[in-house]
This record gives sequence, C-alpha cells and structure tokens, in this order.
Amino acid sequence: MSDGKNRCILALESSCDETAAAVLKDGEMKSNIISTQIKEHQKFGGVYPELASRLHLQNVASVIFMALDKAGIKPEELTHVAVTAGPGLPGALQVGVIAAKTVAAYLGIPLIGVHHLAGHLYANEYAGDFHFPMIACLASGGNSEIILMKDHLDFEIVGQTLDDAIGEAFDKVAREIGLPYPGGVAIDKLCKAHPEVKPFKLPFPRVPGYNLSYSGLKSAIIRKVEQEKAQNGGKLSDERVIEYAKSVEVAFVNQFVRKAFKAAEDFHAKMVIIGGGVSANSYLRSEVLKHKDEYEVLIPPMWCTTDNASMIAKAADHIIDAGYGSDLSLPTDPCMNLDGFPFSGEFKGTYKLN
Repeated sequence: MSDGKNRCILALESSCDETAAAVLKDGEMKSNIISTQIKEHQKFGGVYPELASRLHLQNVASVIFMALDKAGIKPEELTHVAVTAGPGLPGALQVGVIAAKTVAAYLGIPLIGVHHLAGHLYANEYAGDFHFPMIACLASGGNSEIILMKDHLDFEIVGQTLDDAIGEAFDKVAREIGLPYPGGVAIDKLCKAHPEVKPFKLPFPRVPGYNLSYSGLKSAIIRKVEQEKAQNGGKLSDERVIEYAKSVEVAFVNQFVRKAFKAAEDFHAKMVIIGGGVSANSYLRSEVLKHKDEYEVLIPPMWCTTDNASMIAKAADHIIDAGYGSDLSLPTDPCMNLDGFPFSGEFKGTYKLN
C-alpha cells in the first residue's frame, strides 16, 4: 500500500445501527466518530430497520461535521469520500451512500464504494501490517466466513456458515436464557465475570471442509433451556444461566478457531486475522492468540471491532491504491458478495480509474 501521502479520506458507515464518520489523512486516522443506536433498539430485542434508517437521517450530518472538526480538516482539504455500499440494511445503507454522494458531488472529489466486510478485515491494519498469504476470519451477527487472502483486496471464501452466523446464534441463545441485547456482548461479559465456571460439553458439528454450522447447536441448547424452564416455573437459576453462557461461548468459538487454523495449515498461511463484531469476544481473542507461535496473528483493537468508519477508510485506501473508484451511480447492495470485490463487473458504479 502507498503511504497515503497527499490523501485525505472522509469515510462514512451506516450499514446497521451505528452512524459513523472518520478522517484518514496520509494513512493516519485523525478522527473516528460513532453515534450508536443500541439503546434505542434494546426494547425490540434486536435492530428495528425502519427506526435505524430514521436515526441515521437524524445523525449523519452531525457525525460528518464532528469528524472533520476533530480531525482539524476543512472540507476543501478532502481528496476522497468513501462509504459502505453493502451489505447491510437497505434503508440504512441508502442514508450513508446519499450523504457520501452529496459530499463527493459538492466538493468534486472521487467517491469510493466499500464492502462492509472488507472494512472489518482492514480494521486489523490498526494493529499491524498484513503478510500474505493469510486466513481472514469474519465473525459477526450476519456473517461467519473463513477467507483466503493472497494479496490486498483478494478475497476467496473457502469456508462459511451453512446456516446461522455465530453472532446471530449468540444473540438467540442469550435471549432464551434471559440476557439482554446485544446477546453476544452479554454472554462475553458474564463469562469473564465467572472464570471459575466450567462449560458442559456440546457436540462438534459435522460439516465438510472449512464450513461452519451453528443452527443445530443453537436449537439443541434452546430446546434444553425450554425443557429446564418448564420444570422450574419458567425460570433458570443464575448458576445455570452462567453455565449455559459459558458452554455456548466455548462450543461456538472452538468450532470457528479449529476450522480457521485447519485452513491456515492447508493453505500454508503466514498470518491469521479476525474481524467483525464477534472479534471483540474475549474467549475468541484468547484462543486465536494461543496460535501466535505457529502463525503471525492480528486481532483488531477493541475500539475497532464494532461498526465504525475508520475501518472503511482503511479499505478505501487500498481500493484507491489499486486504481479503483466509484461514480455517482454507485448503488447500495444489501446482499453484496465479498468474492471478487472490487474488481468484478458485478459491482456497478465501481470502475478502474484512468
């Protein structure tokens, strides 16, 4: 990657329930502003899409101005504007993309469409440099993927969940055992507070290759919880809640880590990285770091594990280096694939710069 000299990127992120803006100048993060909606969605037990879109509309202008102000950057100093174009909630994505197009058109600067998941992987660059080939693990509420990267922006999905994503499974089990949204965070917090509790053993799913499966485990646990509640007046004891949380965390994470490092071995990877919201999980981070004597390991800083715009800026920096950009026809794509991004003709509005 270039050193980003004479490059000043404003990046926007609005794919789910965070409205975010960041400034990356000469390869260095100058600001990273996040307006989160978690409290507003807690009463629904998850993200309510229409509410998310309305809140993005309310917040997007203010986070842009805050990011510029904190960075000490005037609008006319910007050289590029980057934005998450997908995947994500349709209405939420539209808010960010329209805002980015407005800035790009007004200032007459290039627009860079960014894949949200590429951003999560490039969050690791705030921890260190990439060394290829490497295995990149995406673990979030909507995605569980094991990716082979032979170079920057070269994404080959070699394994993925056949059903639920790991974060989605965490949230559903957490809700069943009475923990608040977001469930993955609640499970992690509870497990850290009770390190003495031992997990009970759960079966390891039999799925081919480097693929993953969480639906069967999740359903089996939920059935067991329902049966136990029925026998105890509809409640679980505090001790059992902790045991379920610990058992789920260990089973879900161990499956991911085992498959990831099998892929690293088979593809002769130099490095393994993790990204996505679940990369904040303490047990996942510790299990990945256990392999640091075998492989170079990168984990993103905690502040960069949730959705943010600084990670979008990092990915955009590489897209610019590769000579790609977007025009004002850039559409949102709620189901955007990572394979081939951004070099495939599938990504409308993205083209090779002259």
